[in-house]
Amino acid sequence: MHRRSLLSTACSLAALALAGPAVAQAWPTQPVKIVVPAPAGSSLDIIARLLADKLKDRWGQPVVVDNKPGAGGMLGVDVAAKAAPDGHTLAVGFNGPIAFAPFLYSKMPYNPGKDLVPVVMTTSQPNVLAVNADLPVKTVKEFVDWAKAKAGGANYSSLGQGSSAHLTMALMMSEAGFQATHVPFNGSPPAAMAVAQGTADATFMVAPALLPHVKNNKVRLLATSAAQRPDSLKDLPTLAEAGYPQVESLAWNGLFTATGTPAAVVGKINADVNAALKDPAVKAALDAQGLTPVGGTAEDFKRVLEADSKRWGAIIQKVGIKLD
Repeated sequence: MHRRSLLSTACSLAALALAGPAVAQAWPTQPVKIVVPAPAGSSLDIIARLLADKLKDRWGQPVVVDNKPGAGGMLGVDVAAKAAPDGHTLAVGFNGPIAFAPFLYSKMPYNPGKDLVPVVMTTSQPNVLAVNADLPVKTVKEFVDWAKAKAGGANYSSLGQGSSAHLTMALMMSEAGFQATHVPFNGSPPAAMAVAQGTADATFMVAPALLPHVKNNKVRLLATSAAQRPDSLKDLPTLAEAGYPQVESLAWNGLFTATGTPAAVVGKINADVNAALKDPAVKAALDAQGLTPVGGTAEDFKRVLEADSKRWGAIIQKVGIKLD
């Protein structure tokens, strides 16, 4: 009886292994949804729509972008975490709701490590320190001196509670020794607009939502949070050059799907997204927005997540941020 059971199990596993390529070849069998936990016009939205346009042709199915901002990105990511494990629902995850949230909240609607599978990193780029153009500051030093003189009277916008924008400024304040009030928004477009209109003095975020306001002379960029100047922002100094080497942060994003999705399907999505990211038109569109395509394997992505969680978990504890 035991021998028959072992044989049965072995046959089942062999059948699944053989079925893997067939499952991937048949996928998708219905429209694919990409949930974006940020509003239209945000960097995540731009990335999702560029990919959706290329993937619909590869997959022979509509690829629908569904914007669900809120709760620091957790609202949208939760949709993918609770979806059927078949790869037809993807979410664009990023630092906040994936790597940071477990250290910020005692309760979450999903467990990033158990409920979600990292599929592929899409882009990774530094945050940019930006200020309202009417502020009397043109360098990082002048900004820090100005903020200290305000004695807690300054404020800053972010993409939401627990976002990379929020935590990068919290780290900057800790390292530079000044205080400012946090004003969270649902996504980068309204957070950037607040700086442009002067209702917020400063912000950290990736460049896309800021660039139109920079061109209109409403926002001034001071520095990037990268270790080295990226090609897309080579005229901006790094915070390390300005004397703050510890304030290094990359705002990455990538596709996630529900745990239990067949490995063959995850592999197909990964391969097709990698191909899309190498498309000259996609690369040019991302570069114009200051976004750097990454790609790579699902395992590569997982290693980045683990390293980011370890580093920022310690920073969150040091700075002392809890959001519930």
